[in-house]
Amino acid sequence: MSKGTLRLIGLLYVLVIVCAGFSQGYVRANLVVPGDASATASNILGSEGLFRLGLAADLLAFIMDAVISVLFYQLLKPFGKILAMTSSALRLLAHPAIGSLNLLNHYLALYVLGGSGLLASFEAGQLESLSLLFMHAHQYGYLIAGAFFGVHCFLLGILLYRSQVVPPFFAWMMGLAAIGYLMESFGNFLFPGNETWLAWVVGLSAALGEVELALFLLIKGDRRWASREPKAALA
Repeated sequence: MSKGTLRLIGLLYVLVIVCAGFSQGYVRANLVVPGDASATASNILGSEGLFRLGLAADLLAFIMDAVISVLFYQLLKPFGKILAMTSSALRLLAHPAIGSLNLLNHYLALYVLGGSGLLASFEAGQLESLSLLFMHAHQYGYLIAGAFFGVHCFLLGILLYRSQVVPPFFAWMMGLAAIGYLMESFGNFLFPGNETWLAWVVGLSAALGEVELALFLLIKGDRRWASREPKAALA
């Protein structure tokens, strides 16, 4: 695969991180007030344009992630075709599939606040509670997608180590990112009440794994760092 293609993966990956980080780390983090339906509804209606922009940024990120999945498969299939196919399939399921469908919850949180049509019989407080419920549903949909993505990161780390497209350090960091995603997803479902520190864990591990990998591919774009041939495929 050419240097240009590797840099394309890096560019798309950086854009995905920026778009998803904007939606999750800025839009929803600032507009959704946990446990306060009235304040959340007020924030959403007061910043409707920003709320819609967050949805659009997420959708754009998921479309680019589908392209990244295919490019990673093409890049890494010589080093384990079945493993590369499984890894890319899990990435496609995580965000382009589950994540995109989960955006319905994001949109419905705004839609119900309009109170039109079938919702006309609901009181304002009930609609606000419904809106916050949809945002909670979106949060847990995000966690479900994260479980698939965590396994993808683990397999991607193995493939990157075999291929030597990047230094082994980045492969190990993707393994660390995998642990972070899996800890957050399963931790929130199995041990509720630990959401805050688990969010910090996944944020840090993703920064060390995904962000560094994306920047390396974008800036370096080749494997001239390596002093030996890539490892042969095992499967």
